[in-house]
Amino acid sequence: MISFIVPAYNEERLLGRTLAAIQSAVRDLSIPSELIVVDDASTDRTAAVAGAAGARVVRGEWRQISRVRNAGARASMGGILIFVDADTVVSTPVVQATISAVASGAVGGGAAVMPDGRLPWWAPALFRAFNFAARRRRWAYGCYVFCTRAAFDTIGGFDEELFASEEIAFSRALARIGGVTILRETVVTSGRKLRTHSWREHAGLLWLMLRYGTGVLRMRDRLSLWYGERRDEA
Repeated sequence: MISFIVPAYNEERLLGRTLAAIQSAVRDLSIPSELIVVDDASTDRTAAVAGAAGARVVRGEWRQISRVRNAGARASMGGILIFVDADTVVSTPVVQATISAVASGAVGGGAAVMPDGRLPWWAPALFRAFNFAARRRRWAYGCYVFCTRAAFDTIGGFDEELFASEEIAFSRALARIGGVTILRETVVTSGRKLRTHSWREHAGLLWLMLRYGTGVLRMRDRLSLWYGERRDEA
């Protein structure tokens, strides 16, 4: 069985689309599965949207993505775990390629990623470069990460000292115990951060990385792109 684990914080607007896409892929492939939404301290209708879609809802008050992912994994029963962000749309080919990768011996991996909607002119080229680098380094994007249950248990899940880039640490840990595959198939994720945050804010995060190194990934108060109040799109 495949367990789809969807971390969510105040995602009532986009969550329904994400769950519908997962359910469509499951129907197309006729695979046994479960759908788990981990509601991390939402103050909107995230839990209600998840429940209406038939997902099992796990609630928490962590406000930390690595803990949310781990909570979903602990609540799941599948032999394959697929972590899908609440603003990300998967397709039947992506899920089929994931199953094939595991059947071929991969212990985990991810997929190519492209943002949706109106984007800055430089964004598509940047994501193509990211996708190329991810395949070369075998690093999964956080919005779509998969692994076997055995591999998850062996490495101990996501590092709960991290507030961001936990998927990179997770990918590196997986690579130490087996093969990691970054699929060429693409998932589509929300481009809202690119639309609601200026290039100066993105550059500011890069400056923090240069100043503090990876230590900044343990500082939630420095990571407003992930943990600040979500901005409405114009």
